[in-house]
Amino acid sequence: MTIPCRKCGRPAIIYQKYSGLHLCRDHFCEDIERKVKLTIRQKYPVGKNETIAVAFSGGKDSSVALYLMNMIFGQRRDIRIVAITIDEGIEGYRNLSVERTREFTKKLGIEHIVRSYKEEYGKTMDEIVSEKNLKENFSSGERKEIGPCSYCGVLRKKILNRVASEIGASKLVIGHNLDDEAQTIMLNHLRGDVEKMVRFSSVTPLENFVLRIKPLRKIPEREVALYARLHDMPMELTACPHSYGALRKEVRGMLNNFEISHPGTKYSLVRGFDTLVPMVAAALPESPMTICRICGEPCNDNVCQACRMLEKTVMDE
Repeated sequence: MTIPCRKCGRPAIIYQKYSGLHLCRDHFCEDIERKVKLTIRQKYPVGKNETIAVAFSGGKDSSVALYLMNMIFGQRRDIRIVAITIDEGIEGYRNLSVERTREFTKKLGIEHIVRSYKEEYGKTMDEIVSEKNLKENFSSGERKEIGPCSYCGVLRKKILNRVASEIGASKLVIGHNLDDEAQTIMLNHLRGDVEKMVRFSSVTPLENFVLRIKPLRKIPEREVALYARLHDMPMELTACPHSYGALRKEVRGMLNNFEISHPGTKYSLVRGFDTLVPMVAAALPESPMTICRICGEPCNDNVCQACRMLEKTVMDE
């Protein structure tokens, strides 16, 4: 039996349990685009003569983010959109998706920059995992705080900020969806990391840091995936070979179970976080930024987290 779209009566392609709506293709896409535009207007307003960098891995989230930023701002002559792809050096995984990013940016006619860990750090992620024995240490539970995902995330963010700064970007688009946001909020709660929660929510630029914006933060992951499929976008279907044992996986499962039993849980978690953080931020002392003594990049300590990780790698060799 075909279920009609709540808005027009045509066959629905999705049921949003949290909203109670069945939507056809056109109204589903309209809903996604409306939410993204509203998020940008309310949380990350774009002015005149801005350069917007987009972190583009070639997966569904970054593909949808790039596509929508181009759809919304691509016709404005005063706005420059630049896709930035980071090749971490993960054989059989990233090398394949980098080719897809080149094809997609060419199709959209968007400027594209590719940087690699090998160029920036002299090592690939595969080499770092091997040299540090990260798989063995992480799996045994000895050093869970420095698993492969922790290394990769820190190193990738550093390059993204550097490249975005080099091209004069005022904003760096990250493809975090609603699920990513809810998981990160819950992780920070579980770790009791209040300062990180405040930094995570920042909507004002810090000195030497390009403002990270998340236009998809109100879009559930499965809806991002459907939107990508409907528009024939690149989608990474294989899991990264180094993403094992992460606490995030446990949190993801927990939140998905809550969402099934209590639709709208993820939206509520993000909404509550957005309400709470300004009050928490006002109560915290300011943390002045400084410059890393090794690489000269901005950080909140004498040595940035990326250099600390890489320095440890060298020491362990």
